[in-house]
Amino acid sequence: MPKLKTKSSAKKRFRLTGTGKVRANVANKSHGMSKRPQKMIRKARGTMILSDADARIVKSYLPYG
Repeated sequence: MPKLKTKSSAKKRFRLTGTGKVRANVANKSHGMSKRPQKMIRKARGTMILSDADARIVKSYLPYG
């Protein structure tokens, strides 16, 4: 049986943690940040853990982690 292919778009956007959760960058921060509240800008700095439903979909795109 041939190897499964990894989705290139997912490979660039998501990382798996050691416990199997999926990390992603916070969305909506490419431009227009001067109009947004400081609290939102601070929260958008790091990464976020995806919900279980979204993580299941992303894991199907990354067959080898």
